[in-house]
Amino acid sequence: MNEEILKNNLDYTLFSWGKQGGLNPINVSYAEGSYFYDREGKRYLDFSSQLMNVNIGHGNQRITEAVAKQMKEMSYAYPGMATDVRGRLGKKLAQITPGNLTKTFFTLGGAEAIENAIKLARMYTGRYKIIAHYRAYHGATYGAISAGGDPRRFPVDSQAMPNVVHVENPYAYRCPWNSSSVEECGQLALEHLERVIQFENPDSVAGILMEGESGSSGCIKYPPMYLKHVRALCDKYGIMMIDDEVMSGFGRTGKMFGIDHHEVTPDIMCLAKGLTSGYLPLGGVVVSDKIAAFFQDNPMTIGLTYSAHPTLCAAALENIKIIQEDNLVQRAAEMGQYIEQEVKKLKEKHPSIGDFRNTGLLGCIELVKNRETKEPTVPWNAKPQEMKATARMAGKIRELGMFTFVRWNWIFIAPPLNITKAEVDEGLRIVSQAIAIADEYCN
Repeated sequence: MNEEILKNNLDYTLFSWGKQGGLNPINVSYAEGSYFYDREGKRYLDFSSQLMNVNIGHGNQRITEAVAKQMKEMSYAYPGMATDVRGRLGKKLAQITPGNLTKTFFTLGGAEAIENAIKLARMYTGRYKIIAHYRAYHGATYGAISAGGDPRRFPVDSQAMPNVVHVENPYAYRCPWNSSSVEECGQLALEHLERVIQFENPDSVAGILMEGESGSSGCIKYPPMYLKHVRALCDKYGIMMIDDEVMSGFGRTGKMFGIDHHEVTPDIMCLAKGLTSGYLPLGGVVVSDKIAAFFQDNPMTIGLTYSAHPTLCAAALENIKIIQEDNLVQRAAEMGQYIEQEVKKLKEKHPSIGDFRNTGLLGCIELVKNRETKEPTVPWNAKPQEMKATARMAGKIRELGMFTFVRWNWIFIAPPLNITKAEVDEGLRIVSQAIAIADEYCN
């Protein structure tokens, strides 16, 4: 039976982000809390919430019950219809999102949210250019992958969405301007951003797209004043500020949304992942009252067959209730502080730990060969023959019964928000054994 399941998967389905030959996926059986189990009964600690989205943990039957109840009433409604659950979810999102964000267009995931946010910014402003960071990932559809600077876009660059302009991140650990402090790096990045806006003609720029908090590009933390000044630049030049909260939303960072750490309200916010904790696919684009008012008299030419799908909305509503009732936002903040304290101890033990960047439960350990030179253990966008250390670390983590995202010289720490201290300790013991491999490459 186990072999048949694996064979069917490999023979009849395609897997993301890689060549299809030589794959050895975990043959997963069931999941509960912070763990999932393969069909041999081996237990894995989920230290990246599968893919940074299972915020409430696995197997919460409150979602199952909410979904079943909705499906008994009505599983699907054409998106031009009003449903009780759609209205209640829209109202809840207006209540928990910052400032004057008031209305939501529902999508099926994060990439669709980004696509439609870009369309809305272009329709509203009558402009067409989008400015975004190089070190950012916004999804895998053509528009979203073009907007991101992640190197996974390279194979499709020849067919990229036009009118995307990238700028450097305020990446203080590897500051492009060789700054002497986090604040100086942020200031230089802002000056760089404003120069690019001016070079590109401010009257052509529809939106500046940035993550609420950096995720799979290395959890690069914003300098304290950075997003406030980005907001000011948007206001100065009439540009829409688009906030990608797909990964950083719904408590992940120890605030309800990543941008809440910066006390900024964007014009457009993109949601997915933690909106349903991955139990069902749902995303959304939340817009300000100004943008909503514009479309009262102007056609909003976007649409999806499954927009505002009642079953998915029911999952999201119950998920948000769980996050709020179980105080998971506060718990993420507290457990994040505990992880930071424990990783400091690991840094004393492992010379390969160059940096640890973390906000709540969205963190990344960056590994280096030498702390002085900051030479990475594995280079950014490494070729397969340069990935031996990465492969060894990922293999060790899996062997020891844990699942997390390992990319180049980064190990991510982003467990479910309801993780316990004992589970964190278990995970960090495994991470420590993986980092011992990186220590071998130190010089």
